[in-house]
Amino acid sequence: MTLALPYRSIPDMFLQRVASTPDKDALGYPTADDGIGWLNWAQVGTRATAIAAGLRQLGVRHEDRVAILASTRLEWVLADLGVMCAGAATTTVYPTTEPEDAAFILADSGSKVLIAENNDQAAKVAGADLPELTHIIIIDGEPTADASVPVLSLARIEADGAAALAAEPDLVANLVEEIGPDDLATLIYTSGTTGRPKGVELLHGGWVWEGVAQADVDLLRADDLQYLWLPLSHSFGKTLLCGVLHAGVKTYVDGRVDKLVVNLAKVQPTLLCSAPRVFEKVYNAAVTNGTSAGGLKAKIFGWAVRTGKAKVALEQAGKPVPAGLARKHAIATKLVFSKLQARLGGRIRVLVSGSAPLSPQISEFFSAAGLPILEGYGLTESSAGNFVNRPGGLRIGTVGQALGDLEAKIDTDGEVLLRGVPVMRGYHNLPDETAAAFTEDGFFRTGDIGEIDADGYLRITDRKKDLIKTSGGKYVAPSHIEGLFKSLAPLVSQAIVIGQARNYCTMVVTLDPDSLATWAKGTDLEGKPYAELVAAPATQAVVAGYVDQLNEKLNRWETIKKFSILPRDLSIADGELTPSLKIKRRVVEASFAQEIESMYEGTVAQI
Repeated sequence: MTLALPYRSIPDMFLQRVASTPDKDALGYPTADDGIGWLNWAQVGTRATAIAAGLRQLGVRHEDRVAILASTRLEWVLADLGVMCAGAATTTVYPTTEPEDAAFILADSGSKVLIAENNDQAAKVAGADLPELTHIIIIDGEPTADASVPVLSLARIEADGAAALAAEPDLVANLVEEIGPDDLATLIYTSGTTGRPKGVELLHGGWVWEGVAQADVDLLRADDLQYLWLPLSHSFGKTLLCGVLHAGVKTYVDGRVDKLVVNLAKVQPTLLCSAPRVFEKVYNAAVTNGTSAGGLKAKIFGWAVRTGKAKVALEQAGKPVPAGLARKHAIATKLVFSKLQARLGGRIRVLVSGSAPLSPQISEFFSAAGLPILEGYGLTESSAGNFVNRPGGLRIGTVGQALGDLEAKIDTDGEVLLRGVPVMRGYHNLPDETAAAFTEDGFFRTGDIGEIDADGYLRITDRKKDLIKTSGGKYVAPSHIEGLFKSLAPLVSQAIVIGQARNYCTMVVTLDPDSLATWAKGTDLEGKPYAELVAAPATQAVVAGYVDQLNEKLNRWETIKKFSILPRDLSIADGELTPSLKIKRRVVEASFAQEIESMYEGTVAQI
């Protein structure tokens, strides 16, 4: 099956959407009085094209890069659309990115303009060597950033662009005519194995493909109301925007995670897409509230969950649900699950989880509550949306079936390989890494190990590449952090970062016996055996100090929240090190599973 693409580019798709449903509500946003405001598609079109024209007045031209350094908000979407309607490409930068990495991304991408959320974000690149940068644009507040280039407000850019369009009404429409499917749309930087971000070049054709493919499998409907909180710097958020443009989905945009629970009840969405961490938090709250009081309430909660799981087990096995069980589940829904449904706004049609693995336990719980989570799979390099479970066709533990006409196969070593329109052009300025990422016949090497069943459902079973992905969807390069830590901590022998599919990173540590013995001389710890030394409060405090130093050098999502000093060093004899002294991560995690799990106790409650 070939997926028909009725657009040449994202701007073409956007302008067709504006023309098709100009008066329909498009994008929602929080107002100053804690209410909700809406722009219709005509208003979004007016503002985005004005930004595009304003950027042209600054000298932005075809495929020039314009960076956005801001949190998820209405202006992020308007700026992104404006950049692309100007013929340029958006470079995305997480708002939590440290100054050194932010400066690297702008330099490596050759970004000509930076659109920053405020002066504090703009200050991250102050003093950096950015010869390509000509202007900085501030979304919030009056520009005061100390920079070597002109600093303007987004409002000023929009006003100047509106004036330019008044003089030349067809300016942006003519620019959009020149943008084709093979032109660069987005540069999204993702962590490499060395910790240095790599720019993924994603084209207009791939994003258009994503928008069409999502609607074709009933994930997004024209009558949906979506709550979009995901980071728009991330490919998951970006691919959803493409679906919004194609299907015309009314979307409330608000990246304030601390407001999510309150606003879900206020917005009452039918569609919510998330990284697993939000579902973990909802799950923890539901289980805690249901069981903490004890007594009859806890018994009813436990009965409801068991009833729901029994129903889910039959559905997953393709067996009919007996009438008696269906009646029990209806009672369980009224007594227990309706409260969870109300917590998510009471109107949810579709929940989608992506960006990191979802625990089957949590997926089963939500299905039991009548809120099935459709888990999906994709990578930044393949425009995020590649596989997904369909409404009414969920198979828990899988990431669903391929979207559109994407080709997928399993290599001889079990690696998942992908080929198709949404796959990247390559890594920016990294031809050798680009070549290594593809097979001779053009399939992208995902770095994930998986299995595809007879019905086309993909199950991810392992990771091939040395990258951790937290349950919040953030990539972490463990070897980079481990090397940095060992350079800061002279007592350390080995350090192994843990965090794959977890909601934060931890680290197991071993200390060098000789260095430790030397450090203990002259204290009451002198002469103590290794196990006693590492357990001593003084030793724990020293290592904690090293971890604090490490965290000062890391991005927020990379920081080590807890550590555990192991009771012995790693060894070749125990199978934890190769003969060349490389760490066997899986063996270490298996050998010290108890120590690792103790650092995550309480993060996902058990029923």
